[in-house]
Amino acid sequence: MKQAIRHQWVHVSYAETSQITETYGFVGSQGTVNLEGLLIRPEQASSDTVFLMMHPSSTLQLLPLPTAMAEAGYPVLCMGSRYAKNDSALIYEKVALDLGACVRHAKEQLGFKQVILLGWSGGGSLALFYQSQAQNPTITATPAGDPVDLTAARLLPADGVVLEAAHRSRARCLTDWIDPSVLDELDPDKRDPKFDLYAPDLPVRPPYPADWLAAYRAAQLARVRRITARVQETLEMLRKRGTAEMERGFVTHRTMAEPRFLDGSIDPNDRPIGHCYLGVPETVNNGPVGLARFSMLRSWMSQWSIDHSRADGETCASQINVPLLAIEHSADDAVPQPDIGLMYQACGSADKEMLCLKGANHYFKGQPEHLRQSVQVISDWTQRHNW
Repeated sequence: MKQAIRHQWVHVSYAETSQITETYGFVGSQGTVNLEGLLIRPEQASSDTVFLMMHPSSTLQLLPLPTAMAEAGYPVLCMGSRYAKNDSALIYEKVALDLGACVRHAKEQLGFKQVILLGWSGGGSLALFYQSQAQNPTITATPAGDPVDLTAARLLPADGVVLEAAHRSRARCLTDWIDPSVLDELDPDKRDPKFDLYAPDLPVRPPYPADWLAAYRAAQLARVRRITARVQETLEMLRKRGTAEMERGFVTHRTMAEPRFLDGSIDPNDRPIGHCYLGVPETVNNGPVGLARFSMLRSWMSQWSIDHSRADGETCASQINVPLLAIEHSADDAVPQPDIGLMYQACGSADKEMLCLKGANHYFKGQPEHLRQSVQVISDWTQRHNW
């Protein structure tokens, strides 16, 4: 039976100073970071355990899972990072500080004894990144060299991690999805025809030949690295000038050219072909919500550079030892099929479980039964751990 639920606005605030104002409004520019979120909890039942959800750049309280979890008796705290709904200046190391402030608030202010990080989509690699640094902090600066000392932040480790419909990292997604046909970053119409995935005269068709796909993947990686090299050169140029100018923004064109969305033989699962979680892939390729469409220099290094971003779920999973539950959606139209399994296999915890929800899409769109199954899986896992 569904329980009645209530919603409580949550404000988390902590002091921080920064050379650069990264977000518009009263977040950081006054020496304070202010975070907002929503605690969704059963009206009657009390629990010592809360599931904490945070995405690097989105808000999650409108997803179906938090409400369904609360109706099943489990409090869920959905918090936005300082970069909620605008990732153009996002620094992962600072998102870790935001998540740490929320873990502490959940325990010390809201009174929960156990905090379980529920990492959905991009929140999965964030949860693993946070937990790895909370258990063994090593980072004292961002990939661009700016001081962000996680070793002095006193991050509280979470008590467990749930990964659901989660990918390994934003940097890996971008590298897998970016359009390798672009030859000129200032002119997206200058393209290499042998890699122009949506061109009517592309010489190959699904299922794509293995040698062509390997060359395509190599060209994607090369494009990401060319952008990274330009970012590093620009940062160095600004430093050498010694002026107050510290940042620049830039556009990355055509970032949704993932062959998986057109070829079901690549990492096969139940996903729809010719479609992705944002719509028609060719439209998304240069649409307003494509990955890394607009970025600042420092954010590219921390968030999108495959060689520099530290928030890699597979790497970070190997550094955690708390219980892990990994849930794959077999019809996920966003997350690459292997990702959940790779993070599960890499996880350093002896206490880990994984299962696949057959037929579930990324957001449970039109799938109340799959949503119910997910809640039951998480509930059973929680009860096995006496939380």
